[in-house]
Amino acid sequence: MTETPGFPDTEGERNEPRTLLARGFLLGERLDVRGFEQKQALATTPLTIRAGRKGFAVLFKYGVAVLFDVTAEEEAHFLGDLRHLVAEPMAVPGREESHIDVIADADEHVEPDGTVILRAITPERLQVVADVLAKDLVLEHYEIRVAAVFDRIEPLAARLKDRGRHDFPARDLLRQIGEVLITQHRMVGRAEVLEKPEVLWNVPELEGLFGRLEREYEVRERSRGLDRKLEVIGDTAQTLLDLVHTRRSLRVEWYIVLLIVFELALSLYEKVMR
Repeated sequence: MTETPGFPDTEGERNEPRTLLARGFLLGERLDVRGFEQKQALATTPLTIRAGRKGFAVLFKYGVAVLFDVTAEEEAHFLGDLRHLVAEPMAVPGREESHIDVIADADEHVEPDGTVILRAITPERLQVVADVLAKDLVLEHYEIRVAAVFDRIEPLAARLKDRGRHDFPARDLLRQIGEVLITQHRMVGRAEVLEKPEVLWNVPELEGLFGRLEREYEVRERSRGLDRKLEVIGDTAQTLLDLVHTRRSLRVEWYIVLLIVFELALSLYEKVMR
């Protein structure tokens, strides 16, 4: 493996037993990383740069930054520098953290308490850890959003069940359908939650580490659960919207019938009067 500037450059330093703290932040919907790619990149896809005196940061375009081995002061300073690069920033950023123990020749895995065991500190290993932490943050964010949409859709369905009527505005239903479409687009198109990180193409031996982390955070199960919920919400909102449109169509038809009846009545009246 070629050495990467800024990372431990000897076998002993890379394998030296130590403990790191990885902390991820969901900052917003998008993160413009182009300013770092030319001068500060230690690794790419995802972009990995220096952070603080001896730490590192892995940045994702879908709004997540994962910091390794930085102090609280360095973390605050780094996130402050990123603020102007975030589109649609979160009022309260999502947070996730994990402890990493570096143990030479260890079987890379995740302990029952969530501690990640790595054999060495390398850009590729940090990218794999960061990828799963970032996906965990995105999933948590959309789990909360989807739950909120569920809470808004359920009263509409209950009102239809209890009253047998659908006297709710189509605009509300269109908003819910839009929310579902946006969530699906961002999960699949931006975060690519079910896609493996590109680093595995170059370092396939890290496939096992990625698989263990993915299972630990239940990435695939949670993504499938979200897909099912989004499908239910979409189908429910579409059904209610169809009912609203049907009611409007029937109302228009009744208006037409009434106009025809009025026209006939007017014609009869004119004939009688003659």
